Amino acid sequence: MVHVLVVGGGGREHALVWKLAQSPKVTRINVAPGNAGTASIARNVDIDATDVVSLIDFAERERVDLVVIGPEEPLALGLVDQFQAIGIRVFGPRRDAALIESSKSYAKELMIRYGVPTAPYEVVTDLDHAMDYLYSHRFDEMVIKADGLARGKGVFLPAGESDAEGILRSLLEREALGTAGRRVVLEKRLVGEELSVMAFTDGRTTALMPPVRDYKRLYDHDLGPNTGGMGSYAPAHLFAPDQIETVCRTIIEPVLAGLQAGGQPFAGVIYVGLVITADGPYALELNARLGDPSAQVVLPLLASDLLEIMDACVDGHLDEVEVRWHSGTAVTAVLATAGYPEHSDPGLPIRLAPVLPEGMLLFHAGTRRAADGRLVTTGGRVLGVTAVSPDLPTAAARVYDGVRRIHFDGVHYRTDIGQRATTGV
Repeated sequence: MVHVLVVGGGGREHALVWKLAQSPKVTRINVAPGNAGTASIARNVDIDATDVVSLIDFAERERVDLVVIGPEEPLALGLVDQFQAIGIRVFGPRRDAALIESSKSYAKELMIRYGVPTAPYEVVTDLDHAMDYLYSHRFDEMVIKADGLARGKGVFLPAGESDAEGILRSLLEREALGTAGRRVVLEKRLVGEELSVMAFTDGRTTALMPPVRDYKRLYDHDLGPNTGGMGSYAPAHLFAPDQIETVCRTIIEPVLAGLQAGGQPFAGVIYVGLVITADGPYALELNARLGDPSAQVVLPLLASDLLEIMDACVDGHLDEVEVRWHSGTAVTAVLATAGYPEHSDPGLPIRLAPVLPEGMLLFHAGTRRAADGRLVTTGGRVLGVTAVSPDLPTAAARVYDGVRRIHFDGVHYRTDIGQRATTGV
């Protein structure tokens, strides 16, 4: 029987714990640090996801069989390497393979080297170089990206020269995103529908997940600043079925092969942010783990035992496991505090209706139980409301029925998750 330690404390980790708890082989789950949702089905441990020393000490002391790492920061810190060095099995890529996410410039270089379709780009570290490059292009046809990890908030679409200069000064001179923005990737803006494709992999074999439509802007109709994610639905039928195989053949497989050739074998979940252009799918970004909130729509659709899949990825025999998916569509809407994404509003009481819609899943992110037992906020993204139904309109309607039964001061959510696929808006 298996003792699992899940590292992280967001909605993705609650979804992971929820799915792992369904495996008959899992007898014990600890979550570091977890949230109020994970506490209802597992044991939370008061250790930060980036506290490598304490996590290793806990795993050794408690005889953990498998560590599952949710967020990107511990991957970038080399937590997988540290666990492997002491003989503890861990699901996730090593630090050198996780560079595909922790350094956008590295990811672009790798993709160009191995012929992956991606936008032209330039890497800059000073304002003059950046502005010289932008002057040779149309400012409103460029994307500005912080090179390092910025929790989904490091991508900017300048409206013109003054806007671009302000963004670059903020990143390069005022260090608004700290070390993440000391290097900047300037990239041609591609036009088309954006999708996310994730896959389980042992480095050689891949098992594709249903494609996801992520909603990353704060407001309806894709307006406002980028966030970590305001909602998702899956499967996203926004391109021909054979195109997902094209994504695997032209993007995922070359990236994995390139990492393998460089002595950086990748095992875990690889995530590709895509834009479907008139010339086919292009890679916008690479991530080294499950997305959030996209994990909250794909894991409820997974029919197979998640532990068996993870074991196969870690042990290198994913080709021996059948990864099966339920029919239907899953939709998630994220409830955030009023200050998100600029700041969180901790300590706000969360009020849930006595009865929530049948079949609705509630994945916690920024929540905790106060000393008096009340459910309160801790972060910007607070809850993810998920529903699975036979079709997209029904799933979306059930999600928003649930959303209307949850309240905290300043609650903010998008009202258009899932609409674009059926209404075109």
